[in-house]
Amino acid sequence: MLKQKFNNFPFSPTTSPFFYGWVILAVGTMGVLMSAPGQTSGVSTFTDHLIDVFGITRDQLSTTYLIGTICSSLLLTHAGKLYDKIGARWMGVLTAITLGIVLFYMSQSDRIAFSLGKLFNLQAAQFYLSVAVLSVGFFLLRLSGQGAMTMLSRNMIMKWFVVKRGLAGGISSVFVAFGFSVAPYTFDQIIQHFGWRVAWMIMGVTAILVFSLIVFIFYRDNPEDCKLVPDGDADEINPTGPVLNKAQKQYRLKEARKTYVFWLYSISLAVFALMMTGIIFNVISIFDQANMARDEALFIFIPASLISTIITLAGGYLSDFVKLKVLLIIYLCTLSCTAISIPYLEHSFFYYLLIVGNGASTGIYSVLISVAWPRFFGRKYLGEISGFAMSLLVFFSAIGPLIFSLSLSQFGSYSVAAWICLSICIICLIGAFSANNPQENINMNHEK
Repeated sequence: MLKQKFNNFPFSPTTSPFFYGWVILAVGTMGVLMSAPGQTSGVSTFTDHLIDVFGITRDQLSTTYLIGTICSSLLLTHAGKLYDKIGARWMGVLTAITLGIVLFYMSQSDRIAFSLGKLFNLQAAQFYLSVAVLSVGFFLLRLSGQGAMTMLSRNMIMKWFVVKRGLAGGISSVFVAFGFSVAPYTFDQIIQHFGWRVAWMIMGVTAILVFSLIVFIFYRDNPEDCKLVPDGDADEINPTGPVLNKAQKQYRLKEARKTYVFWLYSISLAVFALMMTGIIFNVISIFDQANMARDEALFIFIPASLISTIITLAGGYLSDFVKLKVLLIIYLCTLSCTAISIPYLEHSFFYYLLIVGNGASTGIYSVLISVAWPRFFGRKYLGEISGFAMSLLVFFSAIGPLIFSLSLSQFGSYSVAAWICLSICIICLIGAFSANNPQENINMNHEK
């Protein structure tokens, strides 16, 4: 099989002086960070430059971003199936090279649009050409960056750990959160020194020549292909303990979609994507509605990040010892606190509640999105299952800013959007109390 070719080249993971899964944790985390140019926070540093060179409005650029994001979400399930077929190493090399090419494309996107207009004598339709070129660019950027690169790198880490899966996911999430928080500033500094075109080209060269090589050298799909076992110790894997870390049945996507817990977790995680993108895109305006200054709006991300870091580490560690529905219940409660705070931000209590709710829900979200799918449905078809779940997340993240924007334009405030998010959280919270691991039913049937 392609995924098992060259597992011992240029070296065998069995020769590592320590469990190779920790190397996987490091390079997998790098892979998630490499997706930063395709994340909303990474794209945001380039938006003003695209508006200027294309001569379009911010709303028009946002529309192309929405189109590209939604289209990318439709292919993530297929990307997950490809990951299951060829493995993290080959999929990672392909994705890194694709991401680099797309970044070069984006650096020349305005020139491509105007050149096409001249070549085919379509200057009268230049606006539509610009929209098409940008939509294609955002589609490929979101698919390769935010979608495929994040999915395959995170899944690879989860395959190398079972008992310590939560701890590994928590450690990775802390570095990812920090990296994503500094990415906009880092990208902006590159733009200031070299210009926006060269900035994207530098990232493209890094993806193609540097990171694809790192992926080929260090990525490995799973420990069994390398004659190793998860966690580095077979004796640690205890399928009969209080928490079922090891899946007894390997679910296909069509089987997972028939379970109650799959949809509950998918929707619970997707509403986070909807709410957070809606808040981030409109954060200044949201606080302006509450007669609060820009500095107060931007300040919330600092303490929230600190809370998120602590919760991620604690939640990751605890997830190895407690049932995930406990974390899900806490997560939905904190996310509800975030939603209910938005209409009442003028009161200091809700201002601080927003900070705590945002930080805590972000931390637990990082744990659940990594740990839930392999624990509930196994590792064999993790790509197609997580790919489909991520497609829902990406779709919800695409419509989040629109829902918040419509709430303001149609109802004069962001309250309606907040109540919609709160309603979804409460419905999911009620259902969370019966959201048991489907593997438990399999064990019960075996005992009978």
